[in-house]
Amino acid sequence: MTVTALGARHIAVEGPIGIGKTSLVERLATRFEGVKILEDVTNPFLSDFYRGRAGAAFQVQLYFLLSRHQQHVEIAQRDLFTRLIVADYTMPKDRIFARMNLNDEEFRLYDRLYQLLTVQLPRPDLVIYLEGSVDTCLRRIRIRGREFERSMDPDYLRRLKDEYNAFFYRYNDTPLLVVNTDEIDFVKSGDDFDNLVSQIARTRKGTQVYVPLGSG
Repeated sequence: MTVTALGARHIAVEGPIGIGKTSLVERLATRFEGVKILEDVTNPFLSDFYRGRAGAAFQVQLYFLLSRHQQHVEIAQRDLFTRLIVADYTMPKDRIFARMNLNDEEFRLYDRLYQLLTVQLPRPDLVIYLEGSVDTCLRRIRIRGREFERSMDPDYLRRLKDEYNAFFYRYNDTPLLVVNTDEIDFVKSGDDFDNLVSQIARTRKGTQVYVPLGSG
């Protein structure tokens, strides 16, 4: 196997729920002996949110915002940049979810805090946006088997996918690689993963789109 050198030293992987962000982070960190930054999925308010309890959405968003902010502060403070850093989210993700899940009054309060906390946080050298169909996301959600996600509403995923697409359509803060994942399996297929790594290594600036032919 040829080890491809990556130009980026701080990579963030984004995409809707279930698309495979953490799986790609795990594989990249293993291949390149990198440092993983994984969001805290033990948010104590998530179960109440998925059950529709009043007020749970605001609690979920504040918990995630503070947790993600702290992780980014640690990235900035620690001397990790001699190794690859690969994260399974970006800070703007937090705002995407907040805009979807909060009412106008809650969002105004949330956004004031978001703007204060994120103004000086480090940005990645490259963002990888994994996109795919709602059916692909639902299938992968079932495979990973998190209890609180079992009743995920397909309409919620469609809305989330639309919000991500709208955000990245306008995105120009960092180099961006958009990857369609419907026809590949970079977890089980070594060839799929190697081809994706080669594409990541070639991404230097602007926005590039990778539509694999599939693994068959």
